[in-house]
Amino acid sequence: MPPRALRDRVELASAAVPWSLKLIVAYVVIAAALAASFSLIDFDIAWMREHAWNIVRLGLPLTLLICAGAITLATVLATLGALARLSRNPLAYALAGFYTSFFRGTPLIVQIFIIFFALAEVGIRLRDVGYEWLSAIFILDVVPAGIVALGLNYGAYMTEIFRAGIQSVGHGQGEAADALGMTYRQKMRRIVLPQALRVIIPPTGNEFIAMLKDSALVSTIGALELFRRADLAGRTDFRTFEAFVLAAVAYWIVTGVFSFFQARLERRLGRGYVRADTKRRGQPKPRPPAAAQPGLVQPPIVELSDDTVPTRGRGPLA
Repeated sequence: MPPRALRDRVELASAAVPWSLKLIVAYVVIAAALAASFSLIDFDIAWMREHAWNIVRLGLPLTLLICAGAITLATVLATLGALARLSRNPLAYALAGFYTSFFRGTPLIVQIFIIFFALAEVGIRLRDVGYEWLSAIFILDVVPAGIVALGLNYGAYMTEIFRAGIQSVGHGQGEAADALGMTYRQKMRRIVLPQALRVIIPPTGNEFIAMLKDSALVSTIGALELFRRADLAGRTDFRTFEAFVLAAVAYWIVTGVFSFFQARLERRLGRGYVRADTKRRGQPKPRPPAAAQPGLVQPPIVELSDDTVPTRGRGPLA
């Protein structure tokens, strides 16, 4: 039998099977294939059970702490950068343009090394020439350096997101605020930014999820976060494959949890912007016309001539 004919017969035979059942079978097949592959390469499940809790318990809190501090810094920088990109001040516009261009045009790992190693060298040189108080600003520990590097990098990307969100608010809103006598700061704080949040929050959530994965690069400067803990445990017992798979599963689960809450937040923010003609849960279905309902007879339509005038309770008058 030709392959195409065989495929058509399989599709025809499976047409009556529900899609959800097909999906469950596909997941079961994938899980069985992974289990068979792990058994062939002598995958050490016992080692993962022994070290999983210690790796996650010691590494995941530091990963979340770095990401929380970095996303806070990135939000502040993105807000200031977006306002500067929209302002008519040439100095503010130039600074924002240089900031976004540099941190979007260089690799993140290079920025981490510059902030941790290169700035520390600058701080040492300043201390040697007598500026002790200024050198402390440039010499950072591992965790603050990772937070600053991730915050600066993601703040540059989020600047364009915030700028697009602010520009999505209609010009009439700003004109109405100006007509009420509001200052620029009051207009942004009370009118523009609250409406722009609906556009800003979904891509900001995506940036935070991406930051969770990019935080593994902070391990290159010695931060004992999730990936670094898994790497050290795997190297100690010569179980690097199991350790890296364990770290990947931990990142995957955390990303899935944050993606779930992000989807719920997006639905909540978009609740007041649902189109009126879309189907909503809990609303009664529109009643079909009488001609479409069985058992109901539509009354005949009486056409009146030009010389016939309908009256109430009487026959037509000639």
